[in-house]
Amino acid sequence: MALLDVKDIEVYYGSIHAIKGVSFEVQEGEIVTLIGANGAGKSTILKTVSGLLRPRSGSVEFQGRSISHEAPHHIVRRGLAQVPEGRRIFLEMTVEENLEMGAYTQPQSGVQEDLASVYGRFPRLKERRRQIAGTLSGGEQQMLAVGRALMSHPKLLMLDEPSMGLAPLLVEQTFETIKELHRSGTTILLVEQNARMALSVADRAYVLETGSIVLSGAGSELAGSDAIKRAYLGG
Repeated sequence: MALLDVKDIEVYYGSIHAIKGVSFEVQEGEIVTLIGANGAGKSTILKTVSGLLRPRSGSVEFQGRSISHEAPHHIVRRGLAQVPEGRRIFLEMTVEENLEMGAYTQPQSGVQEDLASVYGRFPRLKERRRQIAGTLSGGEQQMLAVGRALMSHPKLLMLDEPSMGLAPLLVEQTFETIKELHRSGTTILLVEQNARMALSVADRAYVLETGSIVLSGAGSELAGSDAIKRAYLGG
């Protein structure tokens, strides 16, 4: 049984048909990536999985149970956390307050231990823990967004464009973090415009064009595909 099983979803924004019969799955322990051009529907799919949008038809199953019509906070309690596009941290709160917000589904007795775990993974956040989050650099804000999601103990971590707006060196560091999270046992669904980096870490990948999946396969296989090279890798 797949950890996440998306079956033939149709998603609309008013009369605009954004997602057209998309199906894919994520097995426990995998990194799966959705790649495609801007506007292909990648973020819309993540919003649908996390309950922020409702599919008009089709289903989203997590751990064998439908979550298609569950409230987002119930979905988080089930163990599915999303790091949204643009980070969406609480800019007026401190770093530590942001992290504590990520633990709202968890028993208070474990919050200090979870904070220590996040600070161990991201020492820079520990140094900045009393700092107002809006004053952090882009890379630090990305660390904070990931750390906040980890505070909810996700069984599946969804990352929406984690490299967006970052300098090349910080992009490399972000993908090192993704690999490290994977090695530690986190299952990841990654949406990313940087196809080269996404395919380099993914076990499997799905290619989206105008709301439909047009290609799927192993990350390494798609990275070597002439069609993918021409369309997304500049080769």
